[in-house]
Amino acid sequence: MSVDEDKIVRKMVAEIADSNEKFMGQSQDIENFKRIVPVLLEKGIDNVNLSMFDEVTKSKLLNALGEEYIRRGNMNDSVKAFILAGNRQRLVEVGEHYEEVGLFSNAIDTYRLADANEQLLKVGRKCLENGHFADAIKSFRLCNDAESLTKVGDECFQKGKWDYAIEIFSAINSQHKLVEIGDKCLRERQIGYAAKAYELAHDKEKLSSLGDVCLREGLLATALKSYQQAGNDMMVQFIRENFGNKLSSY
Repeated sequence: MSVDEDKIVRKMVAEIADSNEKFMGQSQDIENFKRIVPVLLEKGIDNVNLSMFDEVTKSKLLNALGEEYIRRGNMNDSVKAFILAGNRQRLVEVGEHYEEVGLFSNAIDTYRLADANEQLLKVGRKCLENGHFADAIKSFRLCNDAESLTKVGDECFQKGKWDYAIEIFSAINSQHKLVEIGDKCLRERQIGYAAKAYELAHDKEKLSSLGDVCLREGLLATALKSYQQAGNDMMVQFIRENFGNKLSSY
């Protein structure tokens, strides 16, 4: 705010305080603060400076601003205002609004800001039931819920959602599940996914076996990378010496 704007807002707040002996506890406060909200809206939540006010006054102004943003349908800025006000309850309610209209990622972000683990678990389960795997993963990871993540990972595995399954089992450090994914992907000739799963599982034996398969099928670059990750120096040397002209970029 400019100096003049600061003076105007200060004067308005002082007038409100003087006219209300029970300033701190009355519901009328929000109505009174709405007189200041247009000034704050004009500045925008990212630019407004309320450092001249005490914490209680600042919180009331930010809450009034957040409510006005909601009234205008500007949910993103309402979230910013309620964060600054430390209003977890209203953040949860905004998250519930996002959830109701199917904006699950926004809901999850808002619940995270509110530190609302119960709501995160609830929306995560809803996302899983409706096949929104990315959002379910995001929610359960924020809760550090390994059991639910494993359930999502198993479902993704059954449906062949390899990216999600690998991401989950890597996140919870489940090497045997990653190897299981790698084996299935290799059987289905999903070589890239198999390589990624074995790499994240740090299974040198599986990586070396993958290198053998790739070498037989003429996938020299993948074979070389697999042998390198497996620490199979003999086969790395074999490929370089016999197929070096085809691997000039390695």
